[in-house]
Amino acid sequence: MAPSTLYILLGLLGLGILVSLIWRFASRRQELPCPSWLGWMVEMDNPFTKVNRAPIIVEHLGLEPGDRVLDAGCGPGRLTLPLAAAVGPEGQVLALDIQEEMLSRTWGKVQAAGLDNVQYIQAGLGEGNLPSEHFDHAVLVTVLGEIPDQASALQEINRTLKPGGILSVTEVIFDPHFQRQETVVRLAETAGFREKELFGHKLAYTLHFQKPQTHVTQMRDLEGKAA
Repeated sequence: MAPSTLYILLGLLGLGILVSLIWRFASRRQELPCPSWLGWMVEMDNPFTKVNRAPIIVEHLGLEPGDRVLDAGCGPGRLTLPLAAAVGPEGQVLALDIQEEMLSRTWGKVQAAGLDNVQYIQAGLGEGNLPSEHFDHAVLVTVLGEIPDQASALQEINRTLKPGGILSVTEVIFDPHFQRQETVVRLAETAGFREKELFGHKLAYTLHFQKPQTHVTQMRDLEGKAA
C-alpha cells in the first residue's frame, strides 16, 4: 500500500472517530439520528469489527426466497439491497426511516440495482404504521439507541412480525448510541420476545430474538411433522 493511500485511510478513520465522539457527546442531551450527510460514514465497513457488515448480518438471518423483511432505520440502504437480493423477486423488503433524504438515497440505489421488491415508508417505529403479523424478519442495525420510545418501538416490531418471526439487533461500541447487551435483552423480553442466539461479543454483537409462536401455529407445526 502506497504511503499516500495509507495516510488517506488513516485520515478518514480519524475523522470517523472524531465525528463519532462528538455525536456521542451531543446525543446525551437529545435524540440525534444519523443525518443524511453522514450517510457515507454509515456505509463504511469498520476495520475493527466484522459483525456489523451487511453480508454477515444477512447470512446470519438465513433468509429464504419469498421472505418479508422490515429494514427498520434503513438509513442510506446499506442493508436494504442485500436483503432484497436474498429474498428474491417473490420476497419483499420494507425500508423504514424517519428521514426523507435517507429513503431517497436508498430508492436511488435500489433503482440502480434493478430491484423491484422494495417498498418505502417515512415513519418512526412505535407510531402504529406497520401491518400486523406481516414480516418474517426485522432488522435493527445500530438504530435502537436513536429511538426515543424504545418500548413502543419493540412492541410494534413484535406486533408486525409473524409468530415465530425473528428480530435481529446489531450494536457496535463505535456507534454513538451503542446499547449494551443487557439493555437490549431486557427491552426485547419486555416486548414479548425470547432470546434465540448471539453472534460476536459484548462490544460488537448481533442478537436474534424470536416472537413466540401462537398455540394454533404450534399445533399446525406438530401436525405437519406428524404427516
